[in-house]
Amino acid sequence: MKIGFVVNDVMSEKPVYTTTRLAMAARQMGHEAFLMGIGDFAYEPDGSLTARARGGKAKNYRSLERFLDDVQKPDVEQQLPLGEFDVVMLRNDPAEDAEDRPWANTAAVAFGELFASSGVLVVNDPTNLAQALSKAYFQHFPEAVRPQTLITRDEDRISGFIADLGGRAVLKPLQGSGGSGVFLVNSEESPNLSQIIEAIARDGYVVAQEYLPAASDGDVRMFVMNGRPLEIDGQIAAFRRKSNSDDLRSNMSAGGKASKVAVTDEMLALVEAVRPKLVADGMFLVGLDIVGDKLMEVNVFSPGGLGSCENLYGHDYAPPIIADLERKVGIKRHYPNELTNLRLATL
Repeated sequence: MKIGFVVNDVMSEKPVYTTTRLAMAARQMGHEAFLMGIGDFAYEPDGSLTARARGGKAKNYRSLERFLDDVQKPDVEQQLPLGEFDVVMLRNDPAEDAEDRPWANTAAVAFGELFASSGVLVVNDPTNLAQALSKAYFQHFPEAVRPQTLITRDEDRISGFIADLGGRAVLKPLQGSGGSGVFLVNSEESPNLSQIIEAIARDGYVVAQEYLPAASDGDVRMFVMNGRPLEIDGQIAAFRRKSNSDDLRSNMSAGGKASKVAVTDEMLALVEAVRPKLVADGMFLVGLDIVGDKLMEVNVFSPGGLGSCENLYGHDYAPPIIADLERKVGIKRHYPNELTNLRLATL
């Protein structure tokens, strides 16, 4: 199997990233694995698609550091036809390119759709990833699992909503991820509420969301594959993330620390509630961010933390993900024209 992993920029990847872990796992399992950046694609005059891609040359690697060092060497880049790939996994993080390269996010989705139309299995399904670029996508999940939410640019409505919630809420931009621009506000105690709303609204719509007291214990990141929790020997790939400071953001990029978590029946019920939409939208691998019995975010682009799961539980969760892609490619060979990319992505 030849598999490509699309990242923001190959040269800025790090050994600890989940994408690096997935690519090395594919290599160790005997597949051809390549990393390619969003700016590395080309639509050729003859209608074919190519990409500047980088892959390690060794059959086996002792560490993620050695693998990525090989991939990032100056002499390994190749111009490869995308039609030769069996799978392309879109793993770019929109938040990284939001300011300096705003074109990158739409380019990744657009080329992903071209890859799929050429017969390559693309995960997650690029058509629905286009919808997920906005946090409004989150509002399509069942109301029962979501915190109360208002999306508007009207300061008076936001202030009234916060007052209705008892004076405490979380404010964040409609676009973006990674914890950027997230504020915990209190209408009675925060003299800067107007300034915070104005700062967020400057770049678009404001998401005002119910604050959940359970957030003081951080949140739980759970990996979900094909709409079901990713697990090995009964151990689900999930961990608690908690900030060591008063910073509301608990995600790892914002300094959160990982610890073991006991997955509750309420969390599993939440997964069951969101599974139909994840499957229908072709979301092969996602990260659910959970606080208490509520879903705070669905990371459908580049959920990270597989390394934290391995460190905490002693299981390498990357090979089962690659093995499932192998299975899908096998299905595609049996049904070359009957299954759409959307259907096969979560089959």
